[in-house]
Formats: sequence, C-alpha cells, structure tokens
Amino acid sequence: MADLQFNNFDAFKDAADEPGASQGEKVHVRVQQRNGRKCITTVAGLAEDLDIKRICKAFKKNFSCNGAVQKDEDEKEVIQLSGDQRTNVKEFLVDQEICHSDAIVLHGF
Repeated sequence: MADLQFNNFDAFKDAADEPGASQGEKVHVRVQQRNGRKCITTVAGLAEDLDIKRICKAFKKNFSCNGAVQKDEDEKEVIQLSGDQRTNVKEFLVDQEICHSDAIVLHGF
C-alpha cells in the first residue's frame, strides 16, 4: 500500500506559472459580474498585429451587444463586451481563423 503514487497536480496553479507556457500565446476570455444579472466579457491576449478595433466592431455586430476597446495595466488592448459572450467569442475566433481553439482559455463561473 505504501507504493501508491498520487498525481501531484495543483488545480489552483495558473497555467502561466508552468515552464514553457508564456502568457502572450493564449487568448483569455473572462466574464466579470457587475450588479444583479449584468456581466461583462473581456477578451485579452490577442496578437499585437491584429486590428483590435475591427474585431470589436465585428463582435458587436454579430452578437448584438455593446463593446469597447480598453487599455489594461500593461498598456495592452482588451476588448470589453456587454453580457456573457464567452462561447460566442470562442466560436467567432475559431471560425474566422484568428486563433486556434486550444489557444483560447475560457474563465468564469
């Protein structure tokens, strides 16, 4: 019984802390609760050479929601969308071949 080896997997460790994983190659889609039933979806980590404003405009038109491009603490552009648009954003980014599905990380509830 003493020969059992348990997996030393830490579920609370962030993926960026692992060796070989860099923060820049992943697209993070998060949902933040506002007040009551309202929430905001943020899309961060898109490549620098992409036209973020054009992507935001396409999100707003396809999802029928409001959105804006904001700067975060690191002066990188982040798209904010009203409502819970996580699955819509992932499907759009994969369908338009902006990034691969394994490069998109969904965060939230």
